[in-house]
Amino acid sequence: NIHAILVAGGTDVYVNKQQGNITSNCFVDITGIESLKSIKWKNDFLEIGSLVSLNELANSKEIITSFPALRMAAQSVATPVIRRTATIGGNILCENRCSYYNQSEWWRDAVGYCLKCNGDICIATGGMKNCFSKFVSDTAPVLIALKAKINLIDVQGERTIPVEKLYSGDGVNSLTIDKQTLLKSIDVPSLDAKVIFKKLRPRKALDFTSLTTAISLVNNKDLRMAIGGVDPKPVVLDGNIETDDLALLVKKAYKQARVVENDYYPRNYRKEMIKYFIEQSLDEFGILKFK
Repeated sequence: NIHAILVAGGTDVYVNKQQGNITSNCFVDITGIESLKSIKWKNDFLEIGSLVSLNELANSKEIITSFPALRMAAQSVATPVIRRTATIGGNILCENRCSYYNQSEWWRDAVGYCLKCNGDICIATGGMKNCFSKFVSDTAPVLIALKAKINLIDVQGERTIPVEKLYSGDGVNSLTIDKQTLLKSIDVPSLDAKVIFKKLRPRKALDFTSLTTAISLVNNKDLRMAIGGVDPKPVVLDGNIETDDLALLVKKAYKQARVVENDYYPRNYRKEMIKYFIEQSLDEFGILKFK
């Protein structure tokens, strides 16, 4: 049987294949599809082709002018060399990670196989039912904060869904689409929005995120928080600065994140940093309503 995977930049896929975390025996190169490499305005939204590299995204005049937080997120991924190859589509579809899973095959064989690689236990938690590998895309939280949508193509046709609906919350099968579905493009609406992006990682280059927050303030009243790196899927909360208790909203984000010991930083530290990043972002918006 042929188990095919669509591949473009391959900066994540090929590493996982080398480590034995991908068993597919067929890779379909889609880098020749020129129609997926453009960034252009369409009415009231910016359409970003899925094959646009992170470097091209960060240097796009449209992105620099209209969506600076998305540029910052793109520039935070990996290294300059990798960003010249890695695509926005690939970053959105980046496989969940865990310090017990993203290792060489001989390392995992010695330690024991986890739920994500056909084992019978989550090594991080000791549980036997749920995998808590962490969602690590850095561009997706910003897109979610901006209420962006993605256009998908499969054998049944084309459909559009909000970015956050792409993620299942299941650490083993982290996406709601199969490997043969093509992510065609991303539609980012033109909103009266300010977005603040923050990322926690050991080094400012190369490392995957330990915590990513993207918080938008739309029309100076509506809040949307998108948090990555601390749960199998993005933690998304909506609020209003005129009607909601912001301290309670921060507390809800803190509690909703299912953080486990599967990262360079300890669980409790990452949990506390959620609160710190959110409160710091709200202060940068000029929202001073904390007691």
